[in-house]
Amino acid sequence: MTLNKKNASDQNLKKSDWELDFYSRPIIEKNGKKRWELIISSSKNFKTEDIFLWNKICPANEVNSIWLTKSLSEALNDAEKKGWAKPSKIRFWRASMKSIIKKSIENFGIEALVSRRTYELFDRIRFLEQEVYPLEKGYVRGVLAPTFTSKINNDAKPLPEAVRGDALTISDISIEELKSAQNWPIEFGDIFPIQESLNNENLVPGLRLFSKDRSLALAAWFSSLEPVKLQIEKNQLILEASEDNKWLVTDLSEKDAQALSHKFYQNKNDSYGYQFISIQSNPFIEVFAGFWILRDIELIS
Repeated sequence: MTLNKKNASDQNLKKSDWELDFYSRPIIEKNGKKRWELIISSSKNFKTEDIFLWNKICPANEVNSIWLTKSLSEALNDAEKKGWAKPSKIRFWRASMKSIIKKSIENFGIEALVSRRTYELFDRIRFLEQEVYPLEKGYVRGVLAPTFTSKINNDAKPLPEAVRGDALTISDISIEELKSAQNWPIEFGDIFPIQESLNNENLVPGLRLFSKDRSLALAAWFSSLEPVKLQIEKNQLILEASEDNKWLVTDLSEKDAQALSHKFYQNKNDSYGYQFISIQSNPFIEVFAGFWILRDIELIS
């Protein structure tokens, strides 16, 4: 194959980051050991409507980087046969498996990113836990492994003064508006297609930050955070991010915290858990220094 033909072929490949989990599952095998399984999902994006899904059971006595590297090679080969390019990033969140997973991913020249922005992977694991595992022999009801929704016990750190901006507001945008996010001028951020079946009039809660002179600097800093979700804890608005980070965005009065907590709960249930963070120089210019779509998956039943 000539270089030009190879480049043309590469351009036709479907592109996406991957999300990966390598851990035990709620099944006891015949040998009395817990099942270990590698689960992979591509991240949803606007470049392709397809999702790449891949999983493989690992023998309990082979839980190591050698097995994972070999299996990851199989997954990459299978993906290529199905028209997928090699991902540039693979996200995962298991702290206890960090060294094994990171080593295996980096063997392929892929960036290993510890992050809980693995929304498609969570949906996949939830499907397996609800629809597949309970039908298998050896299934054990209850949680044998911490899931994506496990609580983060770290104390929240205040946002650095340099990234607080000039002002912030808690706001809503409609599902209809969010569906058009791919057409917005955005410098930093992470957006993806949302559920088409949702009512366009449903509202999505989020955080808007404004900084007249430093909006791009704020957006660059937030981009490094891997923001996951917003939530109310006591009388504070908290941003969860990356692996297990929690950031105090602002303090609230008890009345405002209760009202906002109820609003978050109601709106997140109505809007599939979607949230957003936007960063602008001012509220009157529809140009975004940063924009992220988030999901609060704990409130989805």
